[in-house]
This record gives sequence, C-alpha cells and structure tokens, in this order.
Amino acid sequence: METELVGKTALVTGASKGIGLAITRALVAEGARVVAGARGGSPGLDALVAAGQVVALEVDLTAPDAAQRMLDAADGRVHVLVNNVGAARPRTGGFLSVTDEQWRDTLEVNLMSAVRMCRAVLPPMVAAGGGVIVNTGSVNARLPDPLVVDYGATKAALTNLAKALSKEFGAQGIRVNTVAPGPVGTDLWLGAGGVADAVSRAGGISPQSVRQAAVAGSATGRFSTPQEVADLVVFLAGERAANLTGTDITLDGGLVATV
Repeated sequence: METELVGKTALVTGASKGIGLAITRALVAEGARVVAGARGGSPGLDALVAAGQVVALEVDLTAPDAAQRMLDAADGRVHVLVNNVGAARPRTGGFLSVTDEQWRDTLEVNLMSAVRMCRAVLPPMVAAGGGVIVNTGSVNARLPDPLVVDYGATKAALTNLAKALSKEFGAQGIRVNTVAPGPVGTDLWLGAGGVADAVSRAGGISPQSVRQAAVAGSATGRFSTPQEVADLVVFLAGERAANLTGTDITLDGGLVATV
C-alpha cells in the first residue's frame, strides 16, 4: 500500500461497475476512503460497502443536486475527485438520426455531471490548499467516429474543461488531468446492449467480429482492462504525479496513430 493516499477522501462517480468499480477498488487498496456515487448498487460495490471500505450513494449524476449530495456524503472534505460516470450509445442510424433530446442526455451525463462535480469540490479544495481531479475521457475526443458522434463531442468538451481548470486552479495546488481509454473490456463495450452488440445487430455481423475490428488498428491488438485504467487514475491521484497537470493521457494499446 502506498501511504500517500492513506486517509484521503475520494469521490468516484459511476462507481458501481466497469472502470468506476475498478477505480473504487484501487483507491481503497491504497488506503483512501471512497464515496462511490452510482444510480444503483452492484455485487462488487456492495461487498466494499459491507467491508466498511466505501460509502455508497445512490444518485443520478445528471440531477442538479447530485454533486452537493456527493460532497455532503464526504462531510465536505475531498482530496480526490474522479469524474468517471459516462455513457456511449451507438448511433447506428448516423448523425441525422440523433435527436435534440439524445444530444441533451449525452451532454448531461458525459459533461454536465463533471461540471457540477467540479463546481462542488473546487471551493473546499481551494480552502484546503490542494486537491486532485481526474476525468475519465476517451480516445474519441480526438478520434471522431460517426457511430458515437455525440459521445465523442462531449468527451472532447470534457478534455477541454480539464485543461482550462488546470490553468485556473494550478497555482492553488489543484491538479486536473484526463485519462483517455480506447476500447475497454466492460459492459459498455461487451455487455448485452453494449457497443459490440448494437453494431452487430445493425450490421448483420457477429459481435466477435465487431470486437476484433475495434482493436484491429491497435499495436497490442486487445482491449484494455478496467484495472489498467484504474492503475493510471491512482497514479495521477497520488504525489508521484505532483507536477503533472493539464494532461490527457491515452491508454489505448496504440490505437491512435497520430503523434
């Protein structure tokens, strides 16, 4: 266990499964107290709560009062915020099929949830003289894909937000970074109704073919694991990354080909 996060309080959104659950577990393993926000529980999250390692809050992160509820559950003191909640809904009908309501829904969950969380935690972080914010972004912020056109646009906005906040609050001891995963082996990609399933049904090809195509352009030829993303988040949350801020770190097995 690294002592740098022992006794620190971390807020994690979208914490019940996938990347969020992996991040929650990793922070707990480092000795942090975690307030985990999600719409519902899961066996993995419930086990952490039962062990007394996590405070779980059932909350819709798109609700205007969600951020304050998360802060209240942490008793107003936050050392680390991980804005992880997000959603990607495949738009197999293309850009013209995406309605205003669908755009608004995507903006709320992928961008405005983070905006509100940052707005809630920054005043106590400033008062305490420091803090860390890590956003879960996506390679689609820089790798536009018509299949997830609204998702990619909101992740690009999230990355831009993190950079702006890093500049405004850096002198006050607050670091803000983004982790940008490529395809990760979670339900969002591989579960029933996930990206692979939706593309398979729309295109008349097997889910296995969709999964293979998703990572065919990467150097490693595989999906990242939730644990790999969590390990990077924990590194950014700790003092080993004390002078690292305003960055967007890609974890994609070499999928993005640009330099």
